[in-house]
Amino acid sequence: MKLQLGFINIKDVCLSDKTMVENGILHVNSDEVISHIMQDEDVKACIKEAYFDIARPGEKVRITPVKDVIEPRVKVEGSGGQFPGVISKVDAVGSGRTHVLKGMAVVTVGPIVGFQEGIIDMWGTGAEYTEFSKLINLVLVCRPAEDIPPHEYERALRIAGLRTAAFLGECGREVQPDEVREYETFGIKQGMEKFPHLPRVGYVHMLQSQGLLHDTYVYGVDAKQTLSTIIMPTETMDGAIISGNCVSACDKNTTYHHQNNPVVAELFEEHGKSLNYVCNIITNENVYLADKVRSSDWTAKLCRLLDLDGVIISQEGFGNPDADLIMNTRKIEQQGIKTVIITDEYAGNDGRSQSLADSDPLADAVITGGNANQVITLPPMERVIGTLDYVDRIAGGHAGSLAEDGSIEAEIQVITGATNEMGFGYLSAR
Repeated sequence: MKLQLGFINIKDVCLSDKTMVENGILHVNSDEVISHIMQDEDVKACIKEAYFDIARPGEKVRITPVKDVIEPRVKVEGSGGQFPGVISKVDAVGSGRTHVLKGMAVVTVGPIVGFQEGIIDMWGTGAEYTEFSKLINLVLVCRPAEDIPPHEYERALRIAGLRTAAFLGECGREVQPDEVREYETFGIKQGMEKFPHLPRVGYVHMLQSQGLLHDTYVYGVDAKQTLSTIIMPTETMDGAIISGNCVSACDKNTTYHHQNNPVVAELFEEHGKSLNYVCNIITNENVYLADKVRSSDWTAKLCRLLDLDGVIISQEGFGNPDADLIMNTRKIEQQGIKTVIITDEYAGNDGRSQSLADSDPLADAVITGGNANQVITLPPMERVIGTLDYVDRIAGGHAGSLAEDGSIEAEIQVITGATNEMGFGYLSAR
C-alpha cells in the first residue's frame, strides 16, 4: 500500500471574508465554517454558541480546557476521504495522495467532563512541554446547550472539530505542496522476498477504550467493540483513527497524534534499511480482566502469525491500562518476539513511587515519556482562550492551583501531550 503526503506549509492563519489558502496563509471565514459545522443536527442541538480564536507560537496565550487537536487534510487521489466512517463514507484510506496543512491545527475547547481536559500554553514554562505550542492554532470554542448530557456534548464537539478540519483541508486540494513524501508497505510474501535479511518489525498500537468518554474510533467504530486486528500503517497516517477521549491531558492521544504518529514515522524511516516494517496491530484497552486476557491473547497470536521478530508497543493512559500493556508484552515475549514498550510514569511528585501499576521481568526494554506527577508553575498569560473555571479540577491540578495573578501550580499532567506515550514529546529518562 502506497501513500503520498503533500505538505503545504502554513505560515499564518487569519480570520477573513473568504476561506482559502493563499501564499502560505490560511484565511478563514468564521461564519462560513460555523454554518458548515452546524449543518450536523447533533452539533446544532448540543452547541448553543461557537466561535474561533487564533493562538500563535510565542504569544502569551493559554488555551483551556482542550478537547482535541486535529490537523486539516484533504484526500486528492485514491479511495476514501477524511475521517472515514465519521465525516466521509466508510472507504479504505491509506493509499493515493493526501494534502496536509502543515504547521497549524484545529483545537477544540469547551467544558466536557472538566477534570479530564487540558491546557496548551503558547509561551512560558508550559509551552516547553507540548508540541502544540509550536503550531498556529485555530481554536474552536464551543458552549453547550442547557441540560445536555456530557457524552452527547462530547460527540457534538468531536464532530464539530472534525468537520472544521475537513472543511479547511479542502482549501489545500488545488494547492501545490511544498514537499511530497511517499510511504509504502508490502504484503507478507512480497515483503519477505524484498527484504529477506531484515528483521520483521510490527507496531502494537494500544487504543484507549475503557468506557464512556474514554473512546477511540477506527473507521467510525468504537474500539471497545473490536478485537485486536491488523491495520496498515498508511491507514493510520490517513485519518482512519480518531480520538474521542477525555482521559488525562498529558498522555491523551489527540487526533493530531494519530495523524502524525511518531512510531509510524520512525519505523518508515528505517523501513528497507535496518528493518522490514510489516504492519500495525491495533488492540483495545479494557476494564474487565476477561476482556484484557482476550485482547492480549489475540495480539500475541497475530504477532506470531505474522512471524514478527520484534514489536514496539505503545499505550494510552495510565493505571488500569498498565495491566493491558504488561499482558501484551509478556505474551508477545513468550512467543519469542522481542518487545520495546513506550509508556509514561506516575511516580509521585518526588519520583520515588512505583511508576506503573503492573510490571513483569519480560518487560525489560522500556521507553518513558516522563513523570506526569512532576510539579511546575505555569506563569500568568495576557489572554485566555476558553475558560479557567476547570483549572483547579483538571487531573494534575488541586484546590488552589489557580493563583490570583493567573499563574497555575500543577503537575505536568494538566498539559496536553506533555508525557505522550507515542513518544510525541520532549521528556524521557536514561
